[in-house]
Amino acid sequence: MPTMKKALQICLVSVLMVFSLAACSSNNNPEPAASNGGEAAAEATATVAPKAEAQKVELKIQIGSPRFKEQFEKYFEQFKAKELAEKNIEVTIDLEMPNPDQAKQVLQARLASNDAPDIFDVHANDLQTYFNAGYLEDLTGQPAIDILYDSVKSTVTHEGQVVALPLESSSWGYLYNKKIFSDLSITPPQTLDEMKAAVEKLKENNIKPFMLAFQESWVPQLMTALSLGGVVSSEHPDWIEKMNKGEASYSDVKDIFNIIDLIMANGTAKPFEVGNEAGSADFANGKAAMWVQGPWNAETILKVNPEIEFGVAPLPVSNNPAGTMINLSVSTTLAVSKSSKNKEVALDLLNYFYDAKDSSVLFEELKFNPISTVHKYEVFPWVNEASKYVEQGKAYQDLKLPNGVTDEQAKLLQSYYAKEVTKEQFISRMDNAWKTAIENTQ
Repeated sequence: MPTMKKALQICLVSVLMVFSLAACSSNNNPEPAASNGGEAAAEATATVAPKAEAQKVELKIQIGSPRFKEQFEKYFEQFKAKELAEKNIEVTIDLEMPNPDQAKQVLQARLASNDAPDIFDVHANDLQTYFNAGYLEDLTGQPAIDILYDSVKSTVTHEGQVVALPLESSSWGYLYNKKIFSDLSITPPQTLDEMKAAVEKLKENNIKPFMLAFQESWVPQLMTALSLGGVVSSEHPDWIEKMNKGEASYSDVKDIFNIIDLIMANGTAKPFEVGNEAGSADFANGKAAMWVQGPWNAETILKVNPEIEFGVAPLPVSNNPAGTMINLSVSTTLAVSKSSKNKEVALDLLNYFYDAKDSSVLFEELKFNPISTVHKYEVFPWVNEASKYVEQGKAYQDLKLPNGVTDEQAKLLQSYYAKEVTKEQFISRMDNAWKTAIENTQ
């Protein structure tokens, strides 16, 4: 019966295969799920939708403050995390930080070639020019506007529109080393003659009176900003208006050279070999008693010498104490380009600079003055010192010069120190630069 035997063997093998498959199935699912639990799991799986893919946005930002690169990059990382968590937008930031004396030219070149950054910084004095050219987005309805101090809000308002958000507001004059002044019983001079006496006392004690750092033209230009501000505000209050009409000249305010000449004749050596960073280090290390530089350099100075005590004082421009005043200015504002294709995210970032939770830490790290009601931090001694002059009425609003005039002053001051131009040539060239700037706006 071989045939039947073979059939029986085949049958047994088939039965064994069935049991084997059943065993495998049982090993994969050792505890069968209850009917209700299985249905619940299936239902839960069905109701959890996969997370939508994040929207990707790139912001191009230009801020001409490379000394603050670390702080800005850290803050931008916080913003990127916040935007992803709250709006599911994955932001990348292309940050360009040219040197201050190049930033304006870089920005204007980009604007002219229709390659405007989404966000860029502008000195408050230049906002009118950019506003008239149609480059600035109206920010009037943004949440940050409601919490700005009125005193700084006015500096960024044109024709009823808020066209930028202030970032760096300062009360500034020249910096002085408090220990050096105290050791020699010098108090901040309030007249030109008092400054001359202080200079002589410093020299008698083998201390350089002034730090000179002329490698970057924007630094020596600060001498013109302070001297011109003091002379114009105290003696020629209508000078800018007359200059705009072609009815005045730099010869009317030539007294600015009184203090400029004194500084240049009593400063540190080889200034064209010294830039802002090196100047900050030298001042921090006591290589000069005074520096015509703003408190915005505090972070750089303190990084070199955390123990230094420096003050801020108004620069004397004559023997009339009325001209010895603190400059009130908003030197940095942030604007959104009208042509930006990423306005929603750009505006989110601008408002984040006034975030109630995070912005106080940023402003304190940058050593900036509080400019919003949400800024809660202790200000620095030099801020309080400058504020006392302001409270006494010894302050003026930063002068609004035509576009390009400040840059020309900066270049000519370098040439004046190098004796490449005379005082008369300086005056003549500045008159021409002002006239050209007015013609270009008409």
